[in-house]
Amino acid sequence: MTPWVLLDTATIPGNGTALQLLQRGNDFSIKIVGGGELMNTCMHGSEDALAELSCQHIAHKADARVLIGGLGMGFTLAAARTHLADTAEIVVAELIPAVIEWNRGPLGEHAGLPILDPRVRVHEGDVAKAIVAGRQSFDAIMLDVDNGPEGLTRKKNNWLYSMDGLISAYEALRPLGVLAVWSAGPERSFTERLRKVGYQVKEKKVRAHPNHKKARHVIWLAQRPD
Repeated sequence: MTPWVLLDTATIPGNGTALQLLQRGNDFSIKIVGGGELMNTCMHGSEDALAELSCQHIAHKADARVLIGGLGMGFTLAAARTHLADTAEIVVAELIPAVIEWNRGPLGEHAGLPILDPRVRVHEGDVAKAIVAGRQSFDAIMLDVDNGPEGLTRKKNNWLYSMDGLISAYEALRPLGVLAVWSAGPERSFTERLRKVGYQVKEKKVRAHPNHKKARHVIWLAQRPD
């Protein structure tokens, strides 16, 4: 079997942990140094679904504005741009500068280089700051910065899933706006926390890949009422 080749290593700001970008043939993988794999180009069905489910009610809205937390391999961004109007605005908040650069090169080609779409504005920094700064300015907020509603890659991310973080996201959404959160698995306490804030919540199980029937991830769709 062809071995994985290490292409680059990038430190995650704020905690000293690092990410590795690896390549094997035409496939790419991003892993935590000393930990497991976070994502790869072979399995991104649930990342696509995160955008598809988030955008289904705003696909034809001319002034739609969405925030994506975590660029990753660009698949959520790629799916979002196919479901939004030509006049929509997509803001991507990515904490790690190297991840942005990876998406401008061969890695990004797998998703069709969505970062180059003129509707896309990349913000190098913490998605939490973009949420706090955006009072009723987003129709959708998509979070895919951890393996679930806990700060796996960065402890400061725990704020995003706390009551304070969920309230801030609620306030950043326009009426009927949706907060969508990707997770590797279910967590009942998070569903209850969303409802306490006032969201109308749906929990969707989606396939990680069309050909992997058993590999399923979870997406929370939390809508702010009108």
